[in-house]
Amino acid sequence: MVSEFAVLGPEEVRGLQERAARALPAERVERTGGWWLRHAPRSPWWVGTVLPHGAAGHPGELVRRVGEAERFCAGRGGKARFQITPSACPEGLDTLLAERGYRRESPVSLQAASAARVLERMPVSAEPPLRVRLDGLPSPAWFEVWHAVQGHGVDPGAERELLARVEVPSAYATAMLGDEAVAVGRAVADTGWAGVFGMATLPLARGRGAARGVLSALAGWARAHGAERMYLQVERDNAPAVRLYERAGFREVCRYHYRIAGDERRHRHPA
Repeated sequence: MVSEFAVLGPEEVRGLQERAARALPAERVERTGGWWLRHAPRSPWWVGTVLPHGAAGHPGELVRRVGEAERFCAGRGGKARFQITPSACPEGLDTLLAERGYRRESPVSLQAASAARVLERMPVSAEPPLRVRLDGLPSPAWFEVWHAVQGHGVDPGAERELLARVEVPSAYATAMLGDEAVAVGRAVADTGWAGVFGMATLPLARGRGAARGVLSALAGWARAHGAERMYLQVERDNAPAVRLYERAGFREVCRYHYRIAGDERRHRHPA
């Protein structure tokens, strides 16, 4: 079956990436000519990447824009990193960054599905006594599971600060086995779409329907908040997550990657 979101235009793809940037807000953002220059020294590295959207005109203008981004980051003690979504970025940017010594990293799949499709594909059939709780703010248990699975190398305090900066409606889903939190995820509703972030399941609960329950709860919340469409971002080599989202009805809209300075190391971009 072909997804209704199998083909989205450049403006729609750009809109999804910008919704994701609002769901993962940097500490400082300067917008100039469609480019988002982001500074997030305490957050995971991808939160502070440059979002270079829109045309840049002639090649000389593109070089100038890259230099401006580099100076923005250098002035705050860091190096520029660029998120490259081919359909949303200026033509020639990826090649230019490669020529400047930027390494290609973290191939990611941007995927979409209707909330109704997710609910259809992810019926709650988990082993009892599993249940899913929805909260408007992240509970201590939610943080504990997320950090145990996804938070390696991330300052928990900085992550709390990041989530506190989100200005659009959010839901935090926690799957419980008895009194123990075993899986989590969050959704952010923004102008008709709900982004899915922070999916994490403890090893003891894998294969028991916990992640399915989380996705189903988030899809139900999305529909209740006027977001009939859902999107997510997942590293393409994260096979378990890719399989889960495929079963849930998500289909790839496009692929993107990052360009990172050649001598800089990074940790994994989670689903």
